[in-house]
Amino acid sequence: MTPLAQLLEAALFASGAPATVEALAALDPEASAEQVRAALDELRCHYDEAGHGVELVEVAGGWQVLTRPEYTAAIERAQLASRPHRLSAAALETLALIAYRQPITRADIEEIRGVSAGSILKSLLERGLVDVVGKADVLGRPLLYATTPAFLEHFSLRHLGELPRADELAVALRSPVTA
Repeated sequence: MTPLAQLLEAALFASGAPATVEALAALDPEASAEQVRAALDELRCHYDEAGHGVELVEVAGGWQVLTRPEYTAAIERAQLASRPHRLSAAALETLALIAYRQPITRADIEEIRGVSAGSILKSLLERGLVDVVGKADVLGRPLLYATTPAFLEHFSLRHLGELPRADELAVALRSPVTA
């Protein structure tokens, strides 16, 4: 491996969150963003070809070294990994509404769900999964909510375009036909 790839590996190992190409480029002032991307590709191929238990993935606008999915269950059984707190069904439903319709107001969320969303929004804000991104240009100027990079990281998404399309969800959520 090149010295730049080794430097990136050390930085990614030490980081608990995805690191952007720009942040990684700051490690070596002489390296261009293109050289950093090439070194990341070299590192990703190294992990893939050598059969490592970790992989380099692009997630939430950055790069992170993560456990390969096939080892996750065993690591969780041994309780070696810290597990993020699970989200309730109501929180997941609210988060899905925000992800697909962002920016969205609390009133819009409550109208669609048919229940109050204040406590769930507070919880999602505290977890850093959503954030206030502005105010709507309507009477009362209600707050607008949108997802954050932590949302992308939590669900291992590179960008919002990786969310399932509405037509894919309709097929997946359809009740099985019994004969």
